[in-house]
Amino acid sequence: MRSNRRLILALSTLAMAASAASHAQMTSTTPATERRSTLGDQQSVAITIYNEDLALVKDARKVALEEGANRLALRDVSARMRPETAQLRSLTAPGSLTLLEQNFDFDLLTPAKLLEKYVGRTVRIVKTHPTTGAETVETAEVLSAQEGVVLKIGDRIETGVPGRIVFDGVPSNLRDRPTLVTDLVNRRAGPQDLELSYLTGGLAWKADYVAELNADDSGLDLNGWVTLTNRSGTAYANAKLQLVAGDVNRVRDEMVRAKGEARMALAAAAPAEPMSQEALFEYHLYTLNRPTTLADNQTKQVALLGATGVPVSKELLVQGADYYYRSSVGDIGQKLKAGVYVEFANKETSHLGMPLPKGVVRVYKRDSAGNAQFVGEDRIDHTAKNETVRLRLGEAFDVTADKKQTDFRRREPANKASYVMESAYEIVLRNAKAEAVTVTVREPVPGDWQMLEENQPHKKVAAGTAEWRLKVPAEGSTTLKYRVLVRY
Repeated sequence: MRSNRRLILALSTLAMAASAASHAQMTSTTPATERRSTLGDQQSVAITIYNEDLALVKDARKVALEEGANRLALRDVSARMRPETAQLRSLTAPGSLTLLEQNFDFDLLTPAKLLEKYVGRTVRIVKTHPTTGAETVETAEVLSAQEGVVLKIGDRIETGVPGRIVFDGVPSNLRDRPTLVTDLVNRRAGPQDLELSYLTGGLAWKADYVAELNADDSGLDLNGWVTLTNRSGTAYANAKLQLVAGDVNRVRDEMVRAKGEARMALAAAAPAEPMSQEALFEYHLYTLNRPTTLADNQTKQVALLGATGVPVSKELLVQGADYYYRSSVGDIGQKLKAGVYVEFANKETSHLGMPLPKGVVRVYKRDSAGNAQFVGEDRIDHTAKNETVRLRLGEAFDVTADKKQTDFRRREPANKASYVMESAYEIVLRNAKAEAVTVTVREPVPGDWQMLEENQPHKKVAAGTAEWRLKVPAEGSTTLKYRVLVRY
């Protein structure tokens, strides 16, 4: 009997000990009162922006944490954050944090959102008498907040808002600004330097270039600018800014492409402080050598590069087509405009030599009064060092071409599986300018071809391309005639 009592006493003691241990464990991992961290805690912020609406944010803050369980609410993060990429670590005591759970609250407090959260709950409706000013209060149940509000007041249903709505409180998952809430266990009490890093949308950049041609179109001054757009829902003060140029592979169904595009005007002066650049993996990284502030819903330009006296060449091009080598067509076109192209080498000897991010190049030239006038623009892709930039600026007003097919015949093929055609052409180039010009005529000739006759020598610049460079006198014309044999 005594032994049974001892056994019961021992089991009771073990149960009490287990209960105490379980309670202690639960207490150590149960989050305490929420600690809020704002931009006032921010020590520094660094942003690396990629092409096509993607950025990496590194937000360093000094926050006081208790030992054990903590619930930390990091406010003023990006509203376009990808929470699955968020990583919080201690810089003061690496490895001291164990993350248990995180919630990204981006549903921001507005009257409409507050009403939505109260669907199925009761609110108070305060009405003011228009004559006496007396107030009456009724209790109402919110039935719906979609496209208006539906309320049940007593035994009646009302739509619209019959008075002021008084709520009992703000739901915990409704914030006045984007907030990342993290439950964690901390092994070191006291202030710590924490770094939150995450990928986000809402931050984008693009390159814009402004070029000014000299008087004789033999050189230009080139200024490069980076256009930054912040629609992420928060500001980044005195941020270290870096940009990655290159086509980074991404999973498209997880991202939303940014909308809208800003345009910039002609800059008055060259950038005073260009960005430095370095190779990064198979891309290029550009770093702004000073901090900058990106306000929410803001577009700004920062200097990328500046170069003066870049040698440039201009080309007037009449481009053909391959369809009229296969059949009889007669007249091909009258007063065809010559395309206007300029190109320059991205080399150090040309005062450049910096990898150029893709963007739009806008070209200006000064008129006789010294005013810069817009003469065309073109988009360039990422251009590496020592490559050539070629811009199509428009069509020439004074240089035109008349093209016609003067002869066409089918010739007997060597076998039944082939086709042989012989055709002749006449191209009249006209120049209304007061000075002579050189025009490039480029014809894409299909199949296996042979030039039979021509009054001007051609160059076979590619397997299927014949090219002539013809001088056209001032206020005059030049005629090109040629006959070609094509085999299929």
